[in-house]
Amino acid sequence: MTTSTREDLDARLGAPARAWLHEALAEAARTTGTPEDAPGPCAVPGWELRFAAAGRHCGQEHADSVRTLLLHEAGADAATLTRLYRQGTAAERRAVLLALPLLSPDPAAGLPLVEDALRTNDTRLIAAALGPYAAEHLDPHSWRHALLKCLFTGVPVDCADGLERRTRGDGELARMLGDHAAERTAAGRPVPTDLHRVLALTSPTEEP
Repeated sequence: MTTSTREDLDARLGAPARAWLHEALAEAARTTGTPEDAPGPCAVPGWELRFAAAGRHCGQEHADSVRTLLLHEAGADAATLTRLYRQGTAAERRAVLLALPLLSPDPAAGLPLVEDALRTNDTRLIAAALGPYAAEHLDPHSWRHALLKCLFTGVPVDCADGLERRTRGDGELARMLGDHAAERTAAGRPVPTDLHRVLALTSPTEEP
């Protein structure tokens, strides 16, 4: 996946941006794994500075892909992902969330970041948090509340990876959606179209 992403980026980037990307990836690769290559305790690794600068050098439309490549090339561990997320801008946090399926096979590594994003009202972070990693690792209670957060904030439920698989036959989610719809109706507020769609998905699959 990373090879095809890099080849695709190479085809779309201009020469200066492409050269910057190659230098950044090489720098990330040099800092992978061995303690002797690590900077001092107060120093910021060069590739992390490039992670922050990706949008300026490669364009905002390519920043997510560039940052994912840098994280992969550097072999970013849970501590690094957490630091970049906690200290980063919204765009940098979004990139960390989007990279979780590739970088964090251990559920414990990325779940606190997903949960933090779902507590915000930043719709781009919420959408990024509900990718394949969340679909695979969020527990049922958190998944249900994540879908409700989408309805509250106007994030399309299509952003939630694994939507049909995880909602099918979920009676508790159906109850929560029904309560939410009733509350909105009682308050004279419209019920989001997405609510009806998810509610329909909670119906059990018919046996053949």
